Amino acid sequence: MAAITEIFNLGVEPGGWSIPVAAGSTLLQAALGAGLRLPSSCRNGTCRECRCRLLAGRARHLIEWPGLSADERREGWILPCVAEPLSDLVIEAPRAAYAG
Repeated sequence: MAAITEIFNLGVEPGGWSIPVAAGSTLLQAALGAGLRLPSSCRNGTCRECRCRLLAGRARHLIEWPGLSADERREGWILPCVAEPLSDLVIEAPRAAYAG
């Protein structure tokens, strides 16, 4: 019997988009797979190009200390390139756009 992968919902504002994100997948991977472009460059948590604010829900970074200051983390900023969902969540990503 195959393992069941938990699927979370990622809401992207201000666009009002909603996409599925499998547990263990980064928010950036899921967005790109759904045709939604989030700004990105390094994809390893250092360039900060993908930085966005977590408005609701929970996520965790896959690296111990991503390229965010302690103040930014307290204010709810995350890096989708190295963040995976722990619940349904909503991010504020004003530069997001559908590819096409």
